[in-house]
Amino acid sequence: MKKAISLLLVLCLAATLLVACKGKDAEEAPANNNENVAADGEAFVFPENETDYAALRTPGSQEAKYTYKTFFLPAQDNGAQPFVGDTMPYYEDGTYYIYYLKEGGDSYNHSIYLATTKDFVTYTEKDDVVLEASRSGGQDGWIGTGSVVKVKDVYYFFYTGHAFSDSYEFKEKILVAKSTDLTSFEKVTDWELIPPTELGQKNDFRDPQAYYDEATDTIALTVTAAQANKARIIKFTLSGDLKTVTYDGIIFTDPTGSFWNLECSDTFKIGDKYYLTYSGQDDTLWYAVSDAPYGPYGEAVRLDAKLFYAAKHVDNGADTYMVGWARRSESVSSTQDVTGWAGNLAVQKLIQNPDGSLALAPVDAVKAQFTARRQLLVDGMTAEVAAGSAYGYTDLCTAYESFMLTGKIRFEKTGTFGFAFDYNGRADKYKFITFDPKAGTISLQFNEGSTPITETAVQLEAGKDYAFTYIQEGSVGILYLDGLAALTVRLYGVSGRPVRLFAENNTATVSDLRQYTR
Repeated sequence: MKKAISLLLVLCLAATLLVACKGKDAEEAPANNNENVAADGEAFVFPENETDYAALRTPGSQEAKYTYKTFFLPAQDNGAQPFVGDTMPYYEDGTYYIYYLKEGGDSYNHSIYLATTKDFVTYTEKDDVVLEASRSGGQDGWIGTGSVVKVKDVYYFFYTGHAFSDSYEFKEKILVAKSTDLTSFEKVTDWELIPPTELGQKNDFRDPQAYYDEATDTIALTVTAAQANKARIIKFTLSGDLKTVTYDGIIFTDPTGSFWNLECSDTFKIGDKYYLTYSGQDDTLWYAVSDAPYGPYGEAVRLDAKLFYAAKHVDNGADTYMVGWARRSESVSSTQDVTGWAGNLAVQKLIQNPDGSLALAPVDAVKAQFTARRQLLVDGMTAEVAAGSAYGYTDLCTAYESFMLTGKIRFEKTGTFGFAFDYNGRADKYKFITFDPKAGTISLQFNEGSTPITETAVQLEAGKDYAFTYIQEGSVGILYLDGLAALTVRLYGVSGRPVRLFAENNTATVSDLRQYTR
């Protein structure tokens, strides 16, 4: 009898321990083990009839299939794809008017066309030309960048008249057109602005940016020019009726001494600081800060890299944005360069840091459109790769036609790391977004890092988490290292293929990783 009782007690104790162990295991196991739900409980979405871009084996076939929405492209003209060149944004009553030099298609010599938007997510394209280069030659046989300004009830469009041939005395003059509706402008044939004699040259004089002061009924006009073979930005004051013009002199000189022109310059105020932005010829977007309008300015620094070009500001009274274009390749199959003029429209939000410096961030409405949570190629929301002198890789996600990737990234050593985009299944052709702590850069590189394309500066510390947001549509992508840096990239031929975390002589980790599509 005692033996039976003892055996019963042992069995009961074993059962109790088994239940306790099961309970402990249940507490330690992930709350979700449903493959249709993320580790944080958010449901994954599996869209039907999604285009299989991996089946499109060439960059050209993928590019032809894309539907650009956020990174706007003009509609095709008779089968030819036009592109967005220098932008001239203007805001009024809830609508952003994005005037741009149209490259290709039905555009004659970079004539000016228009797309409008209310949110930088979707655009309405105006088919008709807004300002056309003169088909009979003349001073505006080619049209260059300008700006729109409202003076009382009239809109003036100041623009660059680039002479049709070298036979003209002035290669470039500032011309003007006027309108009452923002969509159709009439050229004012009896008004022009020529380079002041102080400049000592008649060739480089363009990209007028106009600002109206209602209190004084005057227009401040900044112009890109050159003097003594140095790139300058100069200023004029015009009366509201355009009858009086005063040359105010040079407000800024290229501090690097290396640029032919400081293109598409712009000045504006955020808070109590005044900013000057410009794109160094064939280089990047720069800015300088001042405590007063039109200078003197402090040290100029870069924003983004070479693939975000000719950006100008526009604001709605609350937020400020930089509107430019994302550079393209002349050949989408090229794995050597991204140097073509014009591309897709690209807009980034401008953030003012407490010290007055600027940073680029995603447009809120652009981020908000990505709501469909997608399943990653890694279990959970964390991935790590540790590598020596040879590259190491781990899969993260699929590059969809349009997607957003968010998370945190950290590293432990001084080697490179970042994101690798599969181009054709061969590792030696991977396209990299590379973090280089030693060099202090984030860069775009092709051919498994052997072909540099463009870079921007950022200082990174080992062992620290950096929040990032990456947005891609078609072949255009922008990486944001939140509050620190932005890098615009062009990645042809990667859709439908894996995105990987890579490292070389380093250990890199991504956490809180999430991917969304529209």
